[in-house]
Amino acid sequence: MNLTRKKFAIILYPISLIYGFIVSVRNWLYNASVFNEQEFNIPIISVGNITVGGTGKTPHSEYIISNLKKDFNIALLSRGYKRKTRGFFLSDINSTVFDIGDEPLQIKNKFPDIQVAVCAKRVNGINQLLKHDTEKKLDFIILDDAYQHRAVKAGISILLMDFNNPIYEDYMLPFGNLREKFHEKYRANIVIVTKTPAGIKPIERRIIEKNLNLFPYQSLYYSTIKYGNLYPLFNSENQLSDSEYNKFDCLVVTGIANPDTLYKHLKGCFKSIQKIKYADHHFFSKSDVEQIAQEFTEIVSSNKIIITTEKDAIRFKNSNYRDLLINLPIFYISIEIEFLQEDGITFNNQIINYVKKNKRSDKVHSREHKF
Repeated sequence: MNLTRKKFAIILYPISLIYGFIVSVRNWLYNASVFNEQEFNIPIISVGNITVGGTGKTPHSEYIISNLKKDFNIALLSRGYKRKTRGFFLSDINSTVFDIGDEPLQIKNKFPDIQVAVCAKRVNGINQLLKHDTEKKLDFIILDDAYQHRAVKAGISILLMDFNNPIYEDYMLPFGNLREKFHEKYRANIVIVTKTPAGIKPIERRIIEKNLNLFPYQSLYYSTIKYGNLYPLFNSENQLSDSEYNKFDCLVVTGIANPDTLYKHLKGCFKSIQKIKYADHHFFSKSDVEQIAQEFTEIVSSNKIIITTEKDAIRFKNSNYRDLLINLPIFYISIEIEFLQEDGITFNNQIINYVKKNKRSDKVHSREHKF
């Protein structure tokens, strides 16, 4: 550890201890039933993590929706980070990133037939969804990024862990990236190790399983990221075949928590890559757009493009500076989740069985849950 890092550690580690104590007290109050959890008479699946961003919550929610939407009516409830609206907001085809946030809008654009709503108070959000569902056609609700939202008792709680940043090697904020202590993993019904290399060795699995030390009631799965095609952001005529990728230099512009996996993928596809990295959920200002255009112009190449992520594409399309972007060759890359080996079949069956066994009844919509 270098001198600068040691100085930061001296400052940040004590703060982490204080933060960890506060979070532990809060969890204890829920465990002791001082704070109440609400349990609903509709299946609820929570997808979240105990680290700060970058584990793939949205793609995993999309995976569940994609695989179950043919047989079930689904709603997704999110906080709607950085939206400009307040309270409960039910999206429609005209909703913008300012109404519901980038990730919910991405999901609504991909799956226009499902209900996508945002509400910081999840209990209120669920009650509002049920209030709007007068014919009781809704089969289950996905709570996005809700592992810390203990006011709702989810029927299945899915905890995501990045293969490259295991939670058992991390520390509490702000010294590390943990929002809760490692042992709080016990609340999860399912743990998914995300961004797993497709060629993971059996010994690597055993090491992860040993370090996670899960309980018998907890299921463990491994998923990996599958990057798809490039799509033009504005001009649909600017199609690019994957056989042409190695002829191009690219400028990669991201506003996501952890773009390292994307960088690694693109390095293997393109002639060269340069990077501009912004904070997660970053709204691009005029100066940002001008910087992107300037750095793109400075790339000495006759074949060059700009690549961004699906989530960033949502914010680019809703930007107030479209006129400065529209003539740039900007492409976004699609992303999907794949489970390794037979994990996908087992995971799908676990979710489907839970939803079928917990179909809605005519009971009151919510009740207090006691341990």
